[in-house]
Amino acid sequence: MKTWQNVASLYQIYPRSFQDLNGDGVGDLNGITFRLDYLSDLGVDAIWISPFFTSPMTDFGYDVADYQNVDPIFGGLDDFRMLLDEAHARRIKVMIDLVPCHTSDQHPWFVESRSSRDNPKRNWYVWRDKHNGKEPNNWRSLSGGRAWTYDETTRQYYLHSFLPTQPDLNWDNPEVRQAMQNVVRFWFDMGVDGMRVDAIWGISKDPELGDDSVNSNFYGDPDSYGAFVHDHCKHGPHFREYLHELASVCDEYDDRQMVFEFYPDEQLGDIWPQYREVIQAHPKSSTFFMEHRQNDWHGERTGWNIVNYLQACGDNLPFFCVGNHDQPRVRSRLGFERARALQFLNLLCPGVSVIYYGDEIGMENGQLTDADIRDNFSPNHTPVDSRDLERTPMQWDDTRFAGFSEVKPWLPVNKNRTFINVTEEKKNVYSILNLHRNLLQLRKDMPIFRDGSLEIIHSTGNGFILGIKRELETERAYIFINFADAPQSFFIPEDAEIIASTHSLDLIFKEKSNLTIPGYCGILLIK
Repeated sequence: MKTWQNVASLYQIYPRSFQDLNGDGVGDLNGITFRLDYLSDLGVDAIWISPFFTSPMTDFGYDVADYQNVDPIFGGLDDFRMLLDEAHARRIKVMIDLVPCHTSDQHPWFVESRSSRDNPKRNWYVWRDKHNGKEPNNWRSLSGGRAWTYDETTRQYYLHSFLPTQPDLNWDNPEVRQAMQNVVRFWFDMGVDGMRVDAIWGISKDPELGDDSVNSNFYGDPDSYGAFVHDHCKHGPHFREYLHELASVCDEYDDRQMVFEFYPDEQLGDIWPQYREVIQAHPKSSTFFMEHRQNDWHGERTGWNIVNYLQACGDNLPFFCVGNHDQPRVRSRLGFERARALQFLNLLCPGVSVIYYGDEIGMENGQLTDADIRDNFSPNHTPVDSRDLERTPMQWDDTRFAGFSEVKPWLPVNKNRTFINVTEEKKNVYSILNLHRNLLQLRKDMPIFRDGSLEIIHSTGNGFILGIKRELETERAYIFINFADAPQSFFIPEDAEIIASTHSLDLIFKEKSNLTIPGYCGILLIK
C-alpha cells in the first residue's frame, strides 16, 4: 500500500448518507464496504469516514458517548474491521474522525463528572461557579446562545463550545490528554491509517477564562457568536503544544497521519501564520485548505491563496478540498460550470486532493422543507442555514431512493437524481464523474501532480486567467483556469500538449503561442 506521502486523493464519506445496506434508511459501515469497488474504480487512494461511534446523535455522531465502539445504527466493531480489511485489500487507506474537544453529555466520563464536585472525573470537564449571579463569562456557543449550562445537581456551570449536549473536555488536565491519546492508539492498533481531528481550536483556552472582546465591526444581534472577537475562548497558550502531543502518537506507528480541522480567524490576525502553526505542529500533522469556501471568484487571489497555503505547509503534506459536510455543496455555491473549473484545479494541486462524497457527480444541496430538517445546529430549525442540505443521500441511480436505500431515507433524496447519478454519468464521457476519474488516474500515473513544485504564472493582466506551472525534474505541466464567463485568450510559455480539459477540445483554439478557451474552462498541458 502507498505511504501517505504517495497518496494522491482522499474521499470523504458521511456514513449516514453513503449507502444503506440493512434497510433502515440510514447509511452504515457495510454499505461503505459494498461501495469500495466504486471508489477503487474512481481512483481513490484513501477514504475519510465521518463519526460512526456510539452516540445519542444530537449532533449526528460528533457527540461521542463511547470513543472505542460503533453505534448500532452503523453496525458493530466487526463490521468496521471488515471494512478496514476490504479497503486495505484494494490498497485504500482509511482515515476516521477524532472528536477531542468535547464528548456527549451521556459519555461515562461526563456522567461521573457531573455526579458530584469531588468526583475524580470532575476536572475532566470545565466547571465554574456563577459570576455575579450569572454565567462565568460572556463566551458564546457556535450552535447559538451562551456557552455555559447550569447544572442543578452540583450548582455549577459547565462549558460547551457547541450544543449543551456536548460538554467541553478540560485539555489542561493531563489525564484527559492521555485518555485521548489512548483513543488514537486503540484505532491505530486496529489498523486505521489516519485521523481527521475535529474542532481543535478549543483544546486550549485562556486559563483565566477571561471575557471575549466585543466585535466593534459587527452590527447584528449583540448576543450572537459573531458579536465577539474570540480571543479568549480558543487558541490558548498551550494550543500548539497540545496539537504536537496528540500528533506524536503517530510516531509510535508506521505511516500514520493526522489532519486537523481548522478554520483560521481573520479577527485574530494574518490567517497564514495561523495555518502554519497548526500544520507544522508535528511532522505528521496537517490541516485542510479551506479558503475555497469563501467563494472569492478571482483568479489571482485564488492562485496566491494556494501558494500561501503551500508555504504554510513547508515539508508537511498539503490537503486541498472544495467542500465538506459542514459547507454548502460547491455546485450550489458556484453553479455547475464554475464548480467544475474549481474541482479541476483542486485535483491538480500538490499533495492530497480531497473529494466530498457526491461532488464527483455534481450533487447539489438538498431540496428540504422545515419538516425535513434534522440538524440541531440550525437555530431556527429551517433549511436556510442547515447542514442537512449538503448531507442528503448519495445518488447512485435514478430510482425512487437513488440506489441509496430500499426504504425512505433519513433525509429526502434530491429530485435531480434522475439525471445527476453515478449510473448515468458513467455512460457520458464528458461527465463530471469521468473528469474526476481521468484526473485521479493522472495523479496516480504522474508524480508531478502530487509532488511537483507549483508556481503562479501571469498569462493575462486582467485577472481572469489563473496560470499555474507544475514542475518535477525535467517534466513540466501547465494549468490554466478561466475565471471569466466569456472566452479568454492568453500566452502559453512553451509548446505543450493538452491532455485534459473541462470542455471539449473543439472549443479550444490554439494559434502559435496563444490559446483561447471558453468561459469557466480549465485545461492541463504537459511538456
